[in-house]
Amino acid sequence: MTQNPFPTARNNKEISHYTAEDVQVLSGREAVRLRPGMYIGSTDQRGLQHLVYEVAYNSIDEAMAGCCDKINITIHNDNSVTIEDNGRGIPVENHPATNVSTLETVMTTLHAGAKFGSKTYQVSGGLHGVGASVVNALSSWLKVSVRRDGKIYEQDYRQGIPQNEVTEVGESDGSGTTTTFLADKDIFETIKYDFNIMSERLEEMAYLNKQLTIHLTDERDGNEKTFYFEGGISDFVLHLNENRAVVHRDPIYISKAANSTIIEAALQYNDGFSETVLTFANCINTIEGGSHLTGFRSALTRVLNDFARKSNLLKENDPNLSGEDVREGLIAIISVKLTHPQFEGQTKTKLGNPEIKGVVESAIGESLSLYFEEHPDDLKRIVSRCILAAKAREAARKARDLIIKKNSLLSATLPGKLADCSERDPSLRELYLVEGDSAGGSAKQGRNPRFQAILPLRGKILNVEKAPADKMLSHEEIRAIITALGTSIREEFDLAKLRYHRVILMTDADVDGSHIRTLLLTFFFRHMPELINNEHLFIAQPPLYRIRHSKEEQWVYSEQEKEEALRKLKGAKNIGIQRYKGLGEMSAEQLWETTMNPETRTLLTVKIDDAIKADQIFYMLMGDEVPPRKAFILEHAKSVKNLDV
Repeated sequence: MTQNPFPTARNNKEISHYTAEDVQVLSGREAVRLRPGMYIGSTDQRGLQHLVYEVAYNSIDEAMAGCCDKINITIHNDNSVTIEDNGRGIPVENHPATNVSTLETVMTTLHAGAKFGSKTYQVSGGLHGVGASVVNALSSWLKVSVRRDGKIYEQDYRQGIPQNEVTEVGESDGSGTTTTFLADKDIFETIKYDFNIMSERLEEMAYLNKQLTIHLTDERDGNEKTFYFEGGISDFVLHLNENRAVVHRDPIYISKAANSTIIEAALQYNDGFSETVLTFANCINTIEGGSHLTGFRSALTRVLNDFARKSNLLKENDPNLSGEDVREGLIAIISVKLTHPQFEGQTKTKLGNPEIKGVVESAIGESLSLYFEEHPDDLKRIVSRCILAAKAREAARKARDLIIKKNSLLSATLPGKLADCSERDPSLRELYLVEGDSAGGSAKQGRNPRFQAILPLRGKILNVEKAPADKMLSHEEIRAIITALGTSIREEFDLAKLRYHRVILMTDADVDGSHIRTLLLTFFFRHMPELINNEHLFIAQPPLYRIRHSKEEQWVYSEQEKEEALRKLKGAKNIGIQRYKGLGEMSAEQLWETTMNPETRTLLTVKIDDAIKADQIFYMLMGDEVPPRKAFILEHAKSVKNLDV
């Protein structure tokens, strides 16, 4: 007889007593402190930085309401942070619902704020009224100062608990809110802000709110930056295109109000093969797009096809341009500001308002039509570029169809050099993309064939940053990768068909290996970004040295580890140090022990925290323009830890 694994009241008296007293009811502050990840995503540095953004969003909301044009953010030496604006200042009079100061209500009560109505804020970002109170609850201490109606008011908090009443402390001839807080060390893994990451996000906010000045100061090392953009998102597009050859000189800028929704868009074509369309809703980066992106794409495709027909650039028997055709080489920013945004998921990565699709499609369609009527030369350049993309797409389609056909056949028709594994569950399968036939041979011998597959790559794969889709799909090594993974690419990509849930890049620890790894990363970033977004892509870390002493040996993976190991062996005799530049220098057993054994290996997960920055860096490193690449290398040369030539 099988024992019941789930004890019930019959076989466990201890847990049978279940009453109302066992149900725990947490206050808003307690709930936030108990489960901070539910509100800010995580308690690592990303979550820490998010605290600053949440307070800053309140100031941005004042700017979007037309009541603020300056925001100052200061990181202090003790890692406390001050955010100051010249907005209207949070009201301080008693709130009718709580019978305490409105300021205290906003700072201590979840879902309390002016953003739920439509009188004070037509549009807003942040955590829907929980931002200020969440930051307060997750801080060791917080101090807020309000300048309003000629007076200055202050209140102090400890872990979200008020330490005093809202107090009038002086007079002021201006208005605004100043918040200073120190994140709680009991909540966060480390209290250390990254100036560069923070400045990138604040720069983005400034682009999205033209003529708003945001000043960031870091008292820890004296760094400071000021962001101000007269042209807003048009300047944003120019910035993203600054190292690219553009098809038309000036970005197309659209600004239109429809009822209570404001639609802004800026777009410009370049001669590249990738698409970069960034979408925002109330200044929140909706990295998964949503209804505003769908509306924009529909309008762009329809208008370009209509004008291509009218201008006779597309003949009567020519097929229409596809969405993929009209977006190749496009850089665009879509920003909507709406009264009641509906974000899908707590992290707000996708806009869900269904009505926004039609509003955006209509606004973009009308404005683009008017622009092309007035700028026929730009129209001709853009359409001609799209027609070339269509021709390349048709050639690529034939190559892609061949790959899809191969994927539908038995595994025996997979790439001949692929050594597959016996495991059938994709979540347990790994694919190593290995540099060179020699290392591939060692990996095949050293692997665990039950769950590890090996695909050797001969030489450097094609640089997809500089290649059209048809040329890319005619490249043997790239075809082998796509066929082995089973997902297809770009528009036809299907994550559900992924044959291996760990795709591991394993290259030599030298310059050529780094170049091959960068080529592979460029391919995945441009054509299979879902692998990165869903954390299926990894980088193997082979050892740099083997250190021998007596009968013992030690593998080390960095120069720092080597120096530390040698310090421990100081004074010892007969120390042997072997430098490994190539995977092929290791035996199958050594490769398994150091790089492939799940119990001992080190894998780096490939993540893209900032898609905008990644897009620029990949183009800079792999594109046609030499001067920006040279400048980038010179700027970062001092950061290089290990260099093999």
